[in-house]
Amino acid sequence: MEGCSYYLAMVLVQLAYGGSNVLVKLSLAEGLNPIVFVVYRHVFAMVLLGPFAYVLERKQRPSLSISIAAKVFVLALFGTTIHLNVYYAGLAYISPTSACALSNVIPSLTFLLAVLLRMEKLNIKSTRSRAKVVGTLLCIGGSLIFTFWKGGHLFKGFVERPLITAFNTELRHGKRNRIKGSALILTSHIAWCSWLILQAVISKVYPAPLSLTTIICFFASLQSSFLALFFARNPASWRLEWNLQLLTIIYSGVVLSALVYYLQAWCISYKGPVFAAMFTPLQVIIVAMFSAVAFAERLHFGSLIGAFLIIVGLYCVLWGKKQDGLVAEPPQNGKGVLNNDKVLAISMIDIQVIHPVTRESTCS
Repeated sequence: MEGCSYYLAMVLVQLAYGGSNVLVKLSLAEGLNPIVFVVYRHVFAMVLLGPFAYVLERKQRPSLSISIAAKVFVLALFGTTIHLNVYYAGLAYISPTSACALSNVIPSLTFLLAVLLRMEKLNIKSTRSRAKVVGTLLCIGGSLIFTFWKGGHLFKGFVERPLITAFNTELRHGKRNRIKGSALILTSHIAWCSWLILQAVISKVYPAPLSLTTIICFFASLQSSFLALFFARNPASWRLEWNLQLLTIIYSGVVLSALVYYLQAWCISYKGPVFAAMFTPLQVIIVAMFSAVAFAERLHFGSLIGAFLIIVGLYCVLWGKKQDGLVAEPPQNGKGVLNNDKVLAISMIDIQVIHPVTRESTCS
């Protein structure tokens, strides 16, 4: 059951991200300032997680040295300040589905960085390594087919009328600049890949995920507040009212910055950054399904093929990761697990036998 918890956690993470893409897009269209949004959501998360982190991790939380604090500061800079502010700036120019499609650079880029930094094992002669490479390519290809192949039969929508009418024509086609939006989204995803790698490194020296998430939220709120001094000086943008913008802030603070950050830190500390990154293509399916229900959008035949390739690719990568875990499993009760990529060779020439009478050594 413990092994399944990592998979369920990452699926839950992608569900949370998929819902937030549409919700944030609607709020940005209604005038929510992206920098103000980033500040508020991390303040909410810090206030929520702080008491739990203090009580639950009192014994396991190591002391926060200057070196660790500096590393967490850089972690917050890449994973929240740069990633989120640049991402939301790009989301204003392209649709949520296109933004999710561009997020599929995350698995391949994270896998490449992990291999270069020797955090991920890659041996093309090994079956499990080939499965991870092929699975990564299938996930990327499937997500691109899911998003951009509009040919084929249009399936009947789940609902006849949209459940959410705020997603109007102006929001669909009003402020569009595909090149600028795509460049900003890709830049944010590069920062996110760096965050995944750094998260795996810092979790080893600071193995307290709740406390680490709280500190990340603290630094993120400070960094974005500094940006607000230059880009969000209007006091009206900081005013909170009972509307969709406040709902988006609360959802993002409680679900994304608090729960999702913690689940990702927990999974990365045990499974590594590549494991967490490989679930990203699921966002495309989740957003498309949500759009089909909420906005009455119809799915194409290419959507079915793309979803199938994503699922197959994800299975291949997870199978390869599981085989890595079996090979690297430590010995238990004197019985180890033999690496099937290595051959244990015993050279009889190196064995010395001591004669019991003359005490002279002989080689056999």
